[in-house]
Amino acid sequence: MKITEFPDGFDLALDGRLLLRHRRAAPSLFIGAGAAEFRMHRGHFHIEEYVSARRPLPLAQVHRESAGVRIEFAEAAGQPAVLAILLRGTGARATLQFVCHEPGANRLWLRLAAEEGERVWGGGEQLSYFDLRGRRFPLWTSEPGVGRDKSTPITFQADRDGGTGGDYFTTNYPQPTYLSSRRYALHVDTTAFTAFDFRHGAFHEIETWAIPSRIELWSAEHFTTLVGALSDYFGRPPPLPEWVRAGAILGLKQGERSFERLERIVAAGAAISGLWCEDWAGVRETSFGTRLFWDWKWNPQRYPDLDRRIAALRARDIRFLGYLNPYLCVDGSLYPQALAAGLLVRRLERDEPYLVDFGEFICGMIDLTRPEARVWFEEQVIGRNLLDLGLSGWMADFGEYLPVDVRLASAEDGALAHNAWPVLWAQVNAEAIARRGLTGDALFFMRAGFSGVQRYCPLLWAGDQSVDFSRHDGLPTVICAALSAGLLGNAYHHSDIGGYTSLYGNVRTAELLQRWAEMAVFTAVMRTHEGNRPRENLQIDDDPAVLAHFARMTRMHRHLAPYLRALSAEAAATGLPLQRPLFLHHQDDPDAYAEQTSYLLGRDLLIAPVLAAGARRRRLYLPAGARWQHLWSGSEWAGGLEVEVDTPLGQPPVFVRMGSPHAALFAGLAGC
Repeated sequence: MKITEFPDGFDLALDGRLLLRHRRAAPSLFIGAGAAEFRMHRGHFHIEEYVSARRPLPLAQVHRESAGVRIEFAEAAGQPAVLAILLRGTGARATLQFVCHEPGANRLWLRLAAEEGERVWGGGEQLSYFDLRGRRFPLWTSEPGVGRDKSTPITFQADRDGGTGGDYFTTNYPQPTYLSSRRYALHVDTTAFTAFDFRHGAFHEIETWAIPSRIELWSAEHFTTLVGALSDYFGRPPPLPEWVRAGAILGLKQGERSFERLERIVAAGAAISGLWCEDWAGVRETSFGTRLFWDWKWNPQRYPDLDRRIAALRARDIRFLGYLNPYLCVDGSLYPQALAAGLLVRRLERDEPYLVDFGEFICGMIDLTRPEARVWFEEQVIGRNLLDLGLSGWMADFGEYLPVDVRLASAEDGALAHNAWPVLWAQVNAEAIARRGLTGDALFFMRAGFSGVQRYCPLLWAGDQSVDFSRHDGLPTVICAALSAGLLGNAYHHSDIGGYTSLYGNVRTAELLQRWAEMAVFTAVMRTHEGNRPRENLQIDDDPAVLAHFARMTRMHRHLAPYLRALSAEAAATGLPLQRPLFLHHQDDPDAYAEQTSYLLGRDLLIAPVLAAGARRRRLYLPAGARWQHLWSGSEWAGGLEVEVDTPLGQPPVFVRMGSPHAALFAGLAGC
C-alpha cells in the first residue's frame, strides 16, 4: 500500500494499482444524511429515499503513524475533520477503517479510480449481468421478481398485479463485494443498503446508507489467488455429502404418490441420489398455485408411514429431503408454541408479533437474534422434526422477508438487520446439523444470502426462475448466478431443472426441461422441481422421451462423480468454485472476460448450454492458452477462436481441455 501526497490531495495505490485519487477539485469522498422508506409486499421492496445533505470533503490531511496512515477529511481549511480513514496493511492486503466525527451522518459516497475498458464482477448472486460495468446495482436482499425485464409483457403483468415484476438488479443474494479486471477485490463491511455504481468512466462510486466500519482490499497477480483470498475471508462452505454425487435429487410433491413415481423413474434407468418432497409437512392451495403448509413437522395424512419409507429408501442409497423456512403459519401447531415462549419478531410500534402475508396465509417470524429462539428452532424443529425423522436435507427457503419496522431481541435497527438475516438463517441450519454430528452428511440449500453466508451454507440454488429461456428470468440466468456468486467464495451452486415460476400462461416445454437437464449435469448438484403449478406444467415423468433423456443425463452426472469429488477437494483447499468464468484460468485472454453464457467446470471442461428454443447449433468462444476437443465429435480446436457446433438434444456443447488428466473419464460420458 502506498500513499503519494500532492499539494491538493493524494493517491492511494495497492500493490501498484491506483485505487483512490483525491484532489480538492475532484474529491473521492462525500458524506451526508438521508431518510428512507421501505415498503414490503410479499418479499418485494419498494424503496424511496430523500437525501437531505450530500457534501464533498475536499480537504485531506495525511498523517503517517507507527500503526499506519490516518487521513482526516474536512470541508475547508480551518474547519474540524468530519471523517477519518485509518489505513492498515502491507503489500497486497489493506483495510480502510472509517471514523465519523459527525453524529447525524448516515450516508457515505466513495469514488474509486477506474480505467477505460475495466470490467467488474461480483455483487453477490447477480442474475442478469455478470460484468457489472455500465450499470448501478442496489444491494438489498429481496424477491428477484417475475420476468425481471421491464420491456416484457410478463414483467408488466406482474408489476400491474402486485408490483412483483423485479428488475435487472433484484436478487435474493446481494453482497457488497466486487472483483476488478485490474486484479483487485473490494468488500464493504456493512449490512446497510449499499449501491455499486459502475456507470462512470473515470471512477466507481460506492454508496452506503450508514457509515461502514471498514472496506477490505486485496490485490493479486492471478484471479485464482483473489478468489481464494475472498474465500479465506468469508469462510469455506461446509462440504457437500458424498451421496449427492450418486445421481439426481428428484423433486416430487404428490404425497403418497411420490414414491410410486420415484419407482417408475428409477425403472426408466435414472440414477437417483435423493427424493425431495417439499410437501412433507402438507400443502395449501392458493391463487399462485400449490403452496406448502408452513408447520415444520411430518404430515402423516399426506405421507403415511414416512419414517418407514425413509429407512427403506436409505437402505437403497436414496436419501429423503424436505422443506423448511424460518416462518410459522398462524394456523399451524408450532406458532402457538413460539408465541407463548416469546420467540417471535415483534412490531416496532406495538408490542405484538409481526405477522406477514405470504400470499393468502399469515405467518410469524422466528427472531433469529434471540438465543433461546435459535436453540428452540435448531433442536425442537430441525433436530427432532427433521433430522431425527431421518431427513438428509432440505431446501432452507426464504430469509429475504424481514421488514425494517421490527423490534428484535438484539435491538438492532431493522434496516441494518435485513441484509444480515439470510446469514443468521444459514447459521441456524448449519448449527442444527452440527448438533447432531451430521455436518458433511446432511445437506441444506438456500437462495438468500449476504456477506458471510459462505461459511454456513453448503449449497446455493439460483431461486425461482421462470419456466422459459428468457434472458433475465429463465435458464440463462442460472449461469450468471453461479459465476457471480462463485467468485465470492460460494463454491457449490445449482438450480431447479425446468424452472419454477409459471404465470400468465407461461408453461414448460419438453425442450426446456431437456436443455435445463443437460446443463444441470455439469453443476455441483442435479435437482428437479415440479414448480408452483405442477398440474399445469410438464413434469419429467409425463413424457417418455423427456424421461429417457433425463435418465441419461442423471447417469452422466453420476459418471462425473470422480471429477466433481476432485473439484470439491480443490474448493475446500483453495476456495475455487466448481463453476468458473473462462477468465479465471485464462486471464491473459481479454475476450474471455465478458462471457456469461458458458463456463468452465473446474479447469478441464468448458460447458456452453443451449439457451434458445429450437436451437440446433451454437456459437461459442474457446479461450486462448489451451487446445479444446469437442466431446461428441472429437474435433479439436486451438483456443482464442469462436466456433460453431451442432447441438442435437442430448449433446450439449461440451469441450475438454486437451491434456486433461481426466480425459479418459470424460470420454466415457458418451456411453452413459
